[in-house]
Amino acid sequence: MFEIKDIKPFLFDLTMTEVEQLKKTNRKIIKIDEDLCTGCGNCVVACAEAALEVIDGKARVVNDIFCDGLGACIGECPEGALEIIEREALEFDEEEVEKRLESLNHKESIETEQVRQIVADHAQQCGCPSAQTMVFDEPEVQTELVGKIPSALRQWPVQMHLINPGAPYYQGADVLLSADCVGFSYGDFHRDFLKQKSIAIACPKLDQGKEIYIEKIKSLIDDAKINTLTVAIMDVPCCSGLLGLAQEGAKRANRKVPIKYIVVGIQGNILKEEWL
Repeated sequence: MFEIKDIKPFLFDLTMTEVEQLKKTNRKIIKIDEDLCTGCGNCVVACAEAALEVIDGKARVVNDIFCDGLGACIGECPEGALEIIEREALEFDEEEVEKRLESLNHKESIETEQVRQIVADHAQQCGCPSAQTMVFDEPEVQTELVGKIPSALRQWPVQMHLINPGAPYYQGADVLLSADCVGFSYGDFHRDFLKQKSIAIACPKLDQGKEIYIEKIKSLIDDAKINTLTVAIMDVPCCSGLLGLAQEGAKRANRKVPIKYIVVGIQGNILKEEWL
């Protein structure tokens, strides 16, 4: 498929609509059911690419180029108004996303401030566990721990933006892709999840550059030839986006590897453990 840069000498003959048409492709993108949407703004806050805004009381995709189609925002909607569909749309443009985020950071719109206030006012009503304040009872200690527990970590760095898929500890390894919060929620994280695995950690809600993550997962599968991939996520709606990133990276890869996902409750219990 040719790109816009390949036809620059001829652009003066085209209208802007025709130029945009050349950049369109069939891909996954968010669709919002306006009949179900209440304009609560939860999805706006959950979208790390700032692709969504509340306009005239309804959430809307500002521009197709800002939406990566991974759906991290879907679980934040209390009304089930969001879904992923496949349609003709402008290609996702990470550079334009960065420009938009910088612009919003320098001068946040009045609408965005209103959305944040709405979300704050309704936080308790929507009950979203990723942001809701909770206090747990002190857990009962079954047995006394004797001595120090050794770390099972066998590499550095661990954050997804910093890791190098070509590092020797990823070659042919069993890899754990873990949401940041899992290590703090699950008490036996090192013994049960990390032991004899190489690791990468990420937050699907707050991290930027998800396309980079997808390419790194693809590289781990194709170039590092990893043996298995385990994805550990929390039982909060936005965390499912990490599993989506792993599945998209695996879909783009030429090799196939077994993928297991583990869902951990916010009080540290394992709710689900399945191979895809």
